[in-house]
Amino acid sequence: MAAVSRERVRAAVEPVVTGAGYDLEDVTVTSAGRRSVVRVVVDRDGGIDLDAVAEVSRLVSDALDAGDVAGPAPYTLEVTSPGVDRPLTEPRHWRRNAGRLVRASLTDGGSVKGRIVRADDDVVVIDVDGAQRELHYDALQTGKVEVEFSRAGGDE
Repeated sequence: MAAVSRERVRAAVEPVVTGAGYDLEDVTVTSAGRRSVVRVVVDRDGGIDLDAVAEVSRLVSDALDAGDVAGPAPYTLEVTSPGVDRPLTEPRHWRRNAGRLVRASLTDGGSVKGRIVRADDDVVVIDVDGAQRELHYDALQTGKVEVEFSRAGGDE
């Protein structure tokens, strides 16, 4: 019995995911006994809700079945959105997290912690202790959203 290939799954589902207006963030395939677990992570501006997950699940399932990507072996499909622990590696990740507190590693070995003011395809602007710092993506390695349980100075 051949294992389900991550590359084959990605090739089969990416066109339907992007065609429906979502970004395919990741695909993982793991073996679970005689079946495979296919996990598809999707996102879009404004995030995704349960209706969107259901829509994408149907589209992805149809694409996998139509292309016989999984072969004769049974598989379990999981469609989800990225968690807060997802590294910020693409301009769209930074843009979608505007207003959130982040920590980023810089290519020069330093780091920065602040709140994302705005992000576009070229730069991200981060408020660091009241001063706005504009960083080009080539100066950033990765960023992580800092989990905040209560925002200091936030709405009361």
